[in-house]
Amino acid sequence: MFSRLLLLASLLAYVSATALTFALQPNEKACFYIFNQKQKANIGYYFAVQAGGSFDVDYTIKAPGGKVIAQEQKQRQGDYIFTADAIGEYEFCFSNEMSTFAEKVVDFEIRDDDDFKAALPNAPAENTAVEGMQSSVLRIESKLGQLSNTLQYYKTRNNRNQSTVKSTESRIFWFSIFDVVLMCSMAAFQVLVVKFFFQGSRKQLV
Repeated sequence: MFSRLLLLASLLAYVSATALTFALQPNEKACFYIFNQKQKANIGYYFAVQAGGSFDVDYTIKAPGGKVIAQEQKQRQGDYIFTADAIGEYEFCFSNEMSTFAEKVVDFEIRDDDDFKAALPNAPAENTAVEGMQSSVLRIESKLGQLSNTLQYYKTRNNRNQSTVKSTESRIFWFSIFDVVLMCSMAAFQVLVVKFFFQGSRKQLV
């Protein structure tokens, strides 16, 4: 597990956006890292619990100096952007320590929202055509981001609905078994009561 986290941390250090899905075992804490190379960078992150338990986890985000940027408990999903004031390694930790038996499956994405805009060349002075193209590219990038968020939302809803259906199906099955056992027990009890009643009546007649 530790080697996997180191590999993921190295990947996060060299790409502007990384999405992954991982399993969080009961009483487990998993941390991921991204190295920020400039001040005042806008870092976005998204997570959603796809399956397991009550679909919630605890998470903490820390700056390079150990300062806590964000910390919440029992969250099902989140999509936020914060400004990274310091250069260095930022820590994203997810905890399932509140659960003793339920494994959680979490979708997680870290992205540098400044990288795409920084990659666009500056438009020459008084060149409205290039400025228009840049504006179009930025609008397309914004729409793609909205589309990605919408797809992630529906994916999360679909997974949770499937989990709810499976849970309901299991409960109906076991309730049916309990109902059958209860009915058989009541029938046997009624037979015993009637048998005991007739045996008592015969003794009184004798």
